[in-house]
Amino acid sequence: MPGAEAGARRPTASERRRMYRDLALSLRCGLRDAAAGLSFLRLRGLRALLRALRSADADLGLFRDSQAIRDLQVVPVLFEHSLRKASGGDAVVTVAQVLGMEPAAARLRNPATDSEVVLALRVLQGCCLLCQPCAAAAHRYNAVKVVLDILMTRGILEQRACLDTLLALLVDCSENQMDFKEQYGLNKIADIVKDSDRDDHVKMFRVSASLLWKCKRKLWCGFQV
Repeated sequence: MPGAEAGARRPTASERRRMYRDLALSLRCGLRDAAAGLSFLRLRGLRALLRALRSADADLGLFRDSQAIRDLQVVPVLFEHSLRKASGGDAVVTVAQVLGMEPAAARLRNPATDSEVVLALRVLQGCCLLCQPCAAAAHRYNAVKVVLDILMTRGILEQRACLDTLLALLVDCSENQMDFKEQYGLNKIADIVKDSDRDDHVKMFRVSASLLWKCKRKLWCGFQV
């Protein structure tokens, strides 16, 4: 059928170049805002990155290629900003500083809101699902420990995002799987499951993670034999 043939047609080389340019532009704009000092700007950047990931889903190779370029890499920006643990040295942002009426002694930065953390986790999840090297890149930022810390200290919305992101980090990444084991990830999640107020999403994750770990261990034992 003509319609089916048109729908199945692969993009030409020139079309892929244009698609890559569009993706690169979207990533640059999103990363610029995602690295901002103000949370509302970072939120805007994260939303743009999430849209870029969704558009890249049609051609996974484009996003994988983009992550080989340092200026377009998403994972470092997430951990250096939205998923960065607040420290005592972070500047407190005042309205006057935002309006330019007072000079800021340090780079303006306000802590990540709950919404920002959830969105950053969703972006990280998407990166890992679309591009396996992103999970390895996240390992260099102690991603599993960071996400588990968020899981244990934040609310229900963040916990749901944490659980989905953990699964994306663990699939096909032995480094993250070892980190999960060393951080006693299943035990920590079991502690959360014991809380009767937790929803089924949290309880189902423990089953999924346990099955993933047992499957990996079985394959590894078979390989050693």
